[in-house]
Amino acid sequence: MLDFPGGEMHITEEAVCISCRTILSIASSALVGGGLFQAETIINYHVPPHYANAHPAKDLRAFARSKNIMGSFVGVMTAVPLHYTKTITLRHEHLTVACIITAGLRVAEAAGLSTPISSLATPGTINIILLVDAHLEASALINAIITVTEAKTAVLMEHDVRTEEGHRATGTVTDAVVIACTGRGAALPYAGPGTHIGFLLAACVRQCLTQALAWWKP
Repeated sequence: MLDFPGGEMHITEEAVCISCRTILSIASSALVGGGLFQAETIINYHVPPHYANAHPAKDLRAFARSKNIMGSFVGVMTAVPLHYTKTITLRHEHLTVACIITAGLRVAEAAGLSTPISSLATPGTINIILLVDAHLEASALINAIITVTEAKTAVLMEHDVRTEEGHRATGTVTDAVVIACTGRGAALPYAGPGTHIGFLLAACVRQCLTQALAWWKP
């Protein structure tokens, strides 16, 4: 269940589909809709553990067409069984943040220490989707990605997640972040951890990722 104004979430074995009645302003590292984007739909598409298609965006678009999603959308992929999807919503005064996470650690990495790999299509991904009922300026959307990544890495450190080489993991090789805001309210130029919105973003990720990691057995 998604606790977010005007938002709906449907989870099947195929995908987590999130839709909103408002066109969302989005910053993401997604396979489809990456960068600064606008869309009403976000898809977290399930693939097999050994998925190795060199053109994953084509599979995402084909899935969207099969579900009659004809408009713009943001799409990411995961090999995590989707019944392990975790959600949490936090609020502060007029601000609402909802977090949706799937977490797999098959290819944990330590940024700057782990050796680059030949294929980035290997599933083993932490997908973090955040819906924000607020007006984040473009700078704040980028700032939010930094804040969220800091929170994600802190959780991995607290859980002592390790790479194959034994380094303390900072993420996985294919992590994706999607920050989507409704545009309501006064414009917010910042979303660092010292702001109310940044605090909500980071707190959501810490709580939601901790729950999402509970299923994972290396």
